[in-house]
Amino acid sequence: MKKGIKLKHHNQNDHQESDETFYNIAGYTDSGAPFGLTWEEIIADELTFRGAVKKDAEKSAELIHIAITDIAEQLTGQTKKENIRERLGEFFREEINRLSYQNIMVADILGEVAGIVITYPGEDAPRLDEPILKRLRKKRRNENISLDKEADVGDYYVDTICVDDRFQGYGIGTMLLKEAEKAAIQKGYYRISLNVAQDNPVAKKLYKRIGYKEEKVIQINDHPYDYMVKILIDENVLTKK
Repeated sequence: MKKGIKLKHHNQNDHQESDETFYNIAGYTDSGAPFGLTWEEIIADELTFRGAVKKDAEKSAELIHIAITDIAEQLTGQTKKENIRERLGEFFREEINRLSYQNIMVADILGEVAGIVITYPGEDAPRLDEPILKRLRKKRRNENISLDKEADVGDYYVDTICVDDRFQGYGIGTMLLKEAEKAAIQKGYYRISLNVAQDNPVAKKLYKRIGYKEEKVIQINDHPYDYMVKILIDENVLTKK
């Protein structure tokens, strides 16, 4: 795509014959018909995957909040949306915690954060949770606060995955998971795992379709989750390398 071209959303307030799914980089003809590129074409040409950087904090905090909902309240100790996202953004910009930019891969389209995936080794979870617990204990003046165990030692864990509404339906979530699987193999892991809420059958169906299998049920913030695992490579093959 040429530099200097800006995306415009063609909505129903612009013209009577508008199409909510149409996006363009040019405008309209004299007769009012839209012309330009569709999202499919833009995504095919412009989608890239990269490590998150601190300037991605605002959008990433929004996506994290959408993905983990009540768990975000638990981790931040906040209840108002703006306060939750502010604290999530703080965690994002910091280092050595589960929500740090260091653990996040971004799906980028023309410089916009279209989606994120948070991953880390399961054995690192206690260390990554410690800074979050420290803040929570101080805020609530309770040294006994703890967080639920989400990931098993030996697994490469997908903590959170979320795609912005504008970019859903184009397979970006699946592609983010594939990137996470590549990272897991590169780091020497033959298992990758994630948790899916039992009241989210749509997500569970997707995970099953791409190879994840239920292994057990765990509780996170007093809700049941299916712990799902995908075997990426035969363990014996991996250890012989």
